[in-house]
Amino acid sequence: MPLYEYRCEGCGKEFEQVQPVSYRAEDTVCPFCRAMKATKLMSSFASKVIGDHKTGFKEMKAYDMLNQRMDKFSKLPPPMGKRVLPSPENFGSPSSPDPKKSGA
Repeated sequence: MPLYEYRCEGCGKEFEQVQPVSYRAEDTVCPFCRAMKATKLMSSFASKVIGDHKTGFKEMKAYDMLNQRMDKFSKLPPPMGKRVLPSPENFGSPSSPDPKKSGA
């Protein structure tokens, strides 16, 4: 059953009552002055979500799966035939003759 907040118009005090949804505010008795002049107040509520229905659960699961895959891929050996870039000192073009070797 829900918890409702009321204010008594007779004594002006606020109180809470656990009542069925079908119960009317006019039939609520004030615990302080025993008058039947209660008005229902607007109040906030709190809820607790349990299970896999949390906001963002699917995204969190997808990121976990991605991280697990990346961990598995990082353990694999490097691919065969990986291209190695030459060092900067060996960047001469083969079409230009080397002046030291040509004897000129």
